[in-house]
Amino acid sequence: MVFHPRYLESFLKTQHYLLQMDGPLPLCYRHYIGIMAAARHQCSYLVNLHVNYFLQVGGDPKWLNGLENAPQKLQKLGDLNKILAHRPWLITKEHIEQLLKTEEHSWSLAELVHAVVLLTHYHSLASFTFGCGINPEIHCDGGHTFRLLSVDGYCICDITNGNHDEYKMHTPDTDITTPEPSCEVEALMEKMKQIQECRDDVEASQEEKATRFEKEKRESMLVRCSEDEEISPTRDVSRHFEDTSYGYKDFSRHGMHVPTFRVQLLPSTYFAFKDYSWEDHGYSLVNRLYPDVGQLIDEKFQIAYNLTYNTMAMHKDVDTSMLRRAIWNYIHCMFGIRYDDYDYGEINQLLDRSFKIYIKTVVCAPERTTNRMYDSFWRQFKHSEKVHVNLLLIEARMQAELLYALRAITRYMT
Repeated sequence: MVFHPRYLESFLKTQHYLLQMDGPLPLCYRHYIGIMAAARHQCSYLVNLHVNYFLQVGGDPKWLNGLENAPQKLQKLGDLNKILAHRPWLITKEHIEQLLKTEEHSWSLAELVHAVVLLTHYHSLASFTFGCGINPEIHCDGGHTFRLLSVDGYCICDITNGNHDEYKMHTPDTDITTPEPSCEVEALMEKMKQIQECRDDVEASQEEKATRFEKEKRESMLVRCSEDEEISPTRDVSRHFEDTSYGYKDFSRHGMHVPTFRVQLLPSTYFAFKDYSWEDHGYSLVNRLYPDVGQLIDEKFQIAYNLTYNTMAMHKDVDTSMLRRAIWNYIHCMFGIRYDDYDYGEINQLLDRSFKIYIKTVVCAPERTTNRMYDSFWRQFKHSEKVHVNLLLIEARMQAELLYALRAITRYMT
């Protein structure tokens, strides 16, 4: 993330608020929920990181022996964690009702919103961790431990303290290596030019857009996350969640489908459900029950979606908005979210199969991401640009999960 300091600053502010500032949940609960969410994707890096934090804030070591040793209140969160991570569209107000029932181990609305934000945050952060290869082996120096990175001699934590202006940050324009010109980049830019020309000439009808969306959604279900065998979680990770066989593979099987939700373009920099939008509903619900967090998340979404340096590999002064939107919309397409104003025929022109495999794996089964997959897409682009892709992936994923969960909470409240 240090390649993109503006995003990193927003990310660190949000995470600091979620974990350390005043909020409905006690500190040990916050880190334990982070452990539960990261474990769902077998992210031992994040699990071990928050095990240490959990103990530092006075958490009961017995809870770490397995989810069954944690308080009933946290155990009840297991189903929501599972569904939110793998099939968020299945979350209903009945799931919310089960957690909010008036009994000894029930959740308050404010506590539940805090928990939902933490779950979505760490599901997405697990995607980023695997997508960028941040998964040191235990026998390596610093394996499964957290070490603060430094850039030009200062700690990234200085960013949250406002001490970063005087330092020179790495940006995509200051990468050490410059890739050789490639026909891959030229071909992609030519496709972008052709799409823009077609937009100027004629716009597809709503029926055509709907048909193209359904076609893209069906095709996205056929894209395999990885050619590799599935990875069985270790005991150190699996003890923190239940039903280890539950995953994205379940809803890509024959006979199962993702329902479609139509989306309309709002006068903002990103998009939301037509019947339940982040801007009109989710944002205000989070801010009402967990003050200031909605604003922090909203800022992070907007920065990720609009982030650009107007470069593509060795080319400068390039408008990348078309490409960024295709990536964002493809991710939401996999979750059944359709934008009325978008022509999904553009996705197949801009995103090749190797890129789609990488996107789907990082978003849906990040634990199966491999270095080969990372290297196989956008081969002539800089690493900073690939990190930029990962920022789009994790924020699009987090927004999709949040919308489904917050919509269910709203339906319960009404």
